[in-house]
Amino acid sequence: MIIGVPKEIKISENRVGLTEAGVRQLVTEGHTLLVEKDAGLGSMITNEQYEKVGAKIINTADELWAQADMIVKVKEPLPDEFDRMKENQILYTYLHLAAEPKLTKVLCEKKVKAVAYETIEGPNKSLPLLKPMSEVAGRMATQVGAFYLQKDQGGKGVLLGGVTGVRRGIVTIIGGGVVGTNALTMAVGLGAEVRVIDVNHDRLEYLDNVYGNQITTIYSNQHNIERSVQESDLVIGAVLIPGRKAPHLVTKEMISSMAPGSVVVDVAVDQGGCIETCKPTSHAQPTYEVDGVVHYCVPNMPGVVARTSTYALTNATFKYASLLAKFGVEEAATKAPELVDGINVYNGNVTYEPVANDLDMPYVPYKPM
Repeated sequence: MIIGVPKEIKISENRVGLTEAGVRQLVTEGHTLLVEKDAGLGSMITNEQYEKVGAKIINTADELWAQADMIVKVKEPLPDEFDRMKENQILYTYLHLAAEPKLTKVLCEKKVKAVAYETIEGPNKSLPLLKPMSEVAGRMATQVGAFYLQKDQGGKGVLLGGVTGVRRGIVTIIGGGVVGTNALTMAVGLGAEVRVIDVNHDRLEYLDNVYGNQITTIYSNQHNIERSVQESDLVIGAVLIPGRKAPHLVTKEMISSMAPGSVVVDVAVDQGGCIETCKPTSHAQPTYEVDGVVHYCVPNMPGVVARTSTYALTNATFKYASLLAKFGVEEAATKAPELVDGINVYNGNVTYEPVANDLDMPYVPYKPM
């Protein structure tokens, strides 16, 4: 199969779909690898490194997309890339279609075979291809929040860890999954007063057992969220419902009740955000204010720590990239049935029910051609 790895064009997106090690393995397995010129530079992988392991460097994105049977990316295609997609081309990337109605319609019209990293489920409803980036984003959320609490960044001037005789900063993390756990690990490490809110009592019990008195676990309901948000210096939205839009658990009224200079970081922004006042920003202009509260809502947070993120991503995604390249979507899905959940668009239809429901589009269960 001819596999294309394009250069990402989202603002400040420095990751790339495959590392040189991933390319080398696919070449060894008998595939032709095309890498767009300079696609890996943001992750410190040079054209020469790709060529050394057997890839062919392609000068333009148009050439690469036209030749490739399968595209391996990091982020969803942007409007400038829509015309490059073609019928029966396999697109393997993060898609987050519940927040992308235009892209979803284009994928259907083009009859692209779109496989989304974020909806492939492993054992116990785990999301193995989302996990490494969730780890990165969770850790970054606390780091970024601490930065924007600085007075010179528009914050209230609070040091999360405090100092002797001065109270610590209060961090509320809404969601105790992979993002939330990594965010709280960083917040605990900085010495903050950490509160974790989740609707899953078993998850709260687990976090209690691991972190003990270093954190406070709180059951999720409107009253508890409202009170904790109002008292917090930093609120981190870490809610995920696989493939679906995130529910607005933090309302505009709750944001308005926070002290000026407080900070919110909504990691769920690529799924619509769990904070009502959230809207997508970019690394070039990452923040805005609502009622004096600093909002950081960048959908591709891991893109600025690309070296770490790219290698972690290829480690997670390669297994299915190899299967898709060797067998195609249909046979790969029979050999790894969990891939069926990853097939979001197929033969012109939305084949992942949560996306169809959120976008009010017809749902057609996946059925191989």
